[in-house]
Order: sequence, then C-alpha cells, then structure tokens
Amino acid sequence: MQQLKVKLLTINDIKDFVTEANYCDFDIDLVSGRYTVDAKSLMGIFSIVPAESLDCNIYAEITECSKFLEKINRFIVKE
Repeated sequence: MQQLKVKLLTINDIKDFVTEANYCDFDIDLVSGRYTVDAKSLMGIFSIVPAESLDCNIYAEITECSKFLEKINRFIVKE
C-alpha cells in the first residue's frame, strides 16, 4: 500500500482525480479524519471536506501505480 497526501481544491480537480482513479485496476481510498471514501466515487469525495489535504491510500505496489502517480502529481502535497 502507498500512502500520500493530496489536495483537491476545485470541482475540476475532483473530477480529474476521479477520472484518473477510475482507470486503475486497484483500490484507492481518500481519508479525511474518521471518514474514508472510495476515490473512484464523485459522490463519495463530495461527501467529505475536499478543501483540506486528504490522505490517499493506494492499494497497489509502487510499480503498479507509478502511472497513476504521474497523472495525479499536481494534486500531491509535497512535504
């Protein structure tokens, strides 16, 4: 499992993130506090607070999700 933080500030950010997530064969969750939602679900993401950074849990090895990570690079919070 890969863990990182993402920030989705606009509706278009959310739409683009969900689109890229739906191309993946593995599961991806977004976590905000005690709430966990499927990152492939627009309605799920809208049900949490997207303005703050979210924990992103990717249930795949780094070799499997490297293409996805490249696509969502603009959303990843660099620490």
